[in-house]
Amino acid sequence: MQTVLGFDFGLKRIGVAVGNSVIRQAQPLTTIAAATNDAKFAEIALLISEWRPAICVVGLPRHPDGSEHEMSARCRRFANQLHGRFNVDIVLVDERYSSAVIPQKRGELIDAQAAAIILQQYFDEHA
Repeated sequence: MQTVLGFDFGLKRIGVAVGNSVIRQAQPLTTIAAATNDAKFAEIALLISEWRPAICVVGLPRHPDGSEHEMSARCRRFANQLHGRFNVDIVLVDERYSSAVIPQKRGELIDAQAAAIILQQYFDEHA
């Protein structure tokens, strides 16, 4: 059994979800809302240490036509930083429309739910 962490990267918050290779069901885990990049990665380091994921899945935003935009590049950079800092395999998942299926709520829960949708999409595509 391998643990998989999913990330919904945002400039203000990062949603995190968890799942495993046996059950293949993603669950919202937490939202990281630290003020600085170093603080965000310190929180991620704690999660990596606790969950010891074999893979980290990062949502890659795109325009509806599939082309990339500014946030796509930022998400790729975040994914590269995860790989470089924690030596974990990274998979990018197209996250177009992932937030469209989440009931619109206020607060940080939506970020963790978005991460769970991204991670579930990974599980469904790699069945």
